Amino acid sequence: MGKKKEDMIQLNNPSYYNNRELSWLAFNERVLQEALDPRNPLLEKLKFLAIFSSNLDEFFMVRVAGLQDQVKVGFNKPENKAGMTPKQQLHEIALKNHQLVNLQYDTLRKILYPKLQREHVHFLKVRELSDSQQEALEVYFDEHIFPVLTPMAIDAYRPFPMLLNKSINLAVVLEDTAKEADSEQRTRTAIVQLPAMLERFVQLPENGGLRKLLMLEDVIGFFIGKLFHGYEVKSTTVFRITRNADMTIHEEGARDLLKEIEEELRKRKWGAAVRLEVQKDGLDPVILDYLMDELEVHPKDVYEIDGFLDLTVFFGFYKKMAPIWEHLVYEGKISQLPVGMENGKAIFAKIADEDVFLHHPYESFEPVVEFISEAADDPDVLAIKQTLYRVSGDSPVINALKRAAENGKQVTVLVELKARFDEENNVHWAKELEKAGCHVIYGMTHLKTHSKITLVVRKKQGRIERFVHLGTGNYNDQTAKIYTDMSLFTSKKEIGIDATNFFNYLSGYTEKPEFHYLSVAPFSIRKDILHLIDSEIRYEKKYGNGHIVAKMNSLTDKIIIMKLYEASRAGVKIDLIVRGICCLRPGIPEVSDNIRVRSIVGRLLEHSRVYYFHQNGKEKTFLSSADMMTRNLNNRIEILFPILDKRVKGQVWDILELGLRDNVKAREQDEEGNYGYVRRMEGQAVIDSQMELFERAYQVAEDEE
Repeated sequence: MGKKKEDMIQLNNPSYYNNRELSWLAFNERVLQEALDPRNPLLEKLKFLAIFSSNLDEFFMVRVAGLQDQVKVGFNKPENKAGMTPKQQLHEIALKNHQLVNLQYDTLRKILYPKLQREHVHFLKVRELSDSQQEALEVYFDEHIFPVLTPMAIDAYRPFPMLLNKSINLAVVLEDTAKEADSEQRTRTAIVQLPAMLERFVQLPENGGLRKLLMLEDVIGFFIGKLFHGYEVKSTTVFRITRNADMTIHEEGARDLLKEIEEELRKRKWGAAVRLEVQKDGLDPVILDYLMDELEVHPKDVYEIDGFLDLTVFFGFYKKMAPIWEHLVYEGKISQLPVGMENGKAIFAKIADEDVFLHHPYESFEPVVEFISEAADDPDVLAIKQTLYRVSGDSPVINALKRAAENGKQVTVLVELKARFDEENNVHWAKELEKAGCHVIYGMTHLKTHSKITLVVRKKQGRIERFVHLGTGNYNDQTAKIYTDMSLFTSKKEIGIDATNFFNYLSGYTEKPEFHYLSVAPFSIRKDILHLIDSEIRYEKKYGNGHIVAKMNSLTDKIIIMKLYEASRAGVKIDLIVRGICCLRPGIPEVSDNIRVRSIVGRLLEHSRVYYFHQNGKEKTFLSSADMMTRNLNNRIEILFPILDKRVKGQVWDILELGLRDNVKAREQDEEGNYGYVRRMEGQAVIDSQMELFERAYQVAEDEE
């Protein structure tokens, strides 16, 4: 007797999965689509070009660099989901990414430049200027640019220089006019690096409101001969290097992790080159071959750019022009203070009465800052304990913690020194906190502490009270304005005890504690999620009402994906809102027919993690610092926590349900792994979930007045 068809389906079949890196590129493509969306104002479109470039820099510095390292050491084992070897992944990444970069620059040249010109802004080349304008520019060059430049000759005594990661450089080919030797001996090469302290945009004097902008590298290239007297400039090639910026931290042998990380930060600037970008205009093919050879860059990692390099420069352009061009940026939205937590009202009294839920940035992050600030000054507060992963440059949270220590409170702060690309910032804050008298710990060996939790211990009328803040996002007052995240304040006794045990585990020597409500990775989050999915399968088989809704940044963990496939095959309805990487493929017949995957990419960065299980009407809702990614579940200290208050559960469900109805900024993934905008049916209401949530927050605030 043959096997049943359902038994023959292998859920680990590579064709059922999206490759992690290609799925990330699909996310960055959705970011790029925002620069093409006619509903977005012009300056916002330019900003999305900058975000696309910034994302790509980090992708090359970490993900592509890691794959290249695997190839170099001969590692050719396929990854365990889509089954692609490192070489295959690099090949597919290059194919897709060259397409996306070409689209990015086509968007700038063909769509956004004409719009800028209608706003009287013109990007010009020096050669397009009149003689009088060139003369005026030469004076500016001599006085403001020339003194800062450093030509670096390349010869037997001066080898190819170590160029900074992400720096823009000019490779200059020169001919010695004084020598009559053959051309090879007369030819010289030099490098000139763009000074980082100078503005990339050089602006000509305004004429009737007309802004004429030149790129700094074009100005330097035009007058480059002034640096090389006695030589004739034969070519000038503008290029940019991206280097491997991943850090190798030897945690076991490190006597002082802070010093170890400081040393690695110094090395990061000089990692192996992983990408070479060259400007097509003026490109010298001989120099390109020379750079590829010197930097050991593969041809597929060379990007010939039809425009100026590094569009992250538009971040600065946006900041400068937004106050002037208010009609070309998003309409301002103001975060609302939640009901009952307006300025002047005692925050601890409010939390003692009931759990308080906040949805940022629709609701202000200020109560989170106020919670820590009030604890710092409250004479009844005995101790504050907090985890910090990423904070802002001038952090009010840090200032409050320092003040608390100076006020004699016991302050314990876990500062995660290994937060990627925030290591330097966190080293600085760790030192500052220690100077103020805080007890600072740096995390745990081989694990990143990514959880977001604060515990305040207070003594009131002779008894101990515990107040806890738990969140899905960082304690960063700046990103809280543009990231969507969720916060929960609670004074529930069991969660307070859980928080105490959690911090004692981080700071001391103790076995992993048992928790009343918290689930902590790397120990139990995956196990608990799998258990919840299994119970949903049982409810589906018994009652036919299984439903799972999960919102996260990324979904990569194969064990959880396979369990979701199993649930889908059992009939459980599964709705996933995954902003970024999603290795799960929905809609595959007899595998994932009951799974729908959507991604919302818009004005705000979707960042909250929410996990909902119907449980035959006994709904269970959880918030978490963790995405369902293998790295989060295996290699990080993360927290998953339940929403126990029925009223708050309803608030969270309303947010999830709205995200599932978004038909403006939502894209859905098909069974091939491709994304397309959600189709809006004729007559259907227009739903932009982010804007709707702002309107709801405004309405609640108005109703309270």
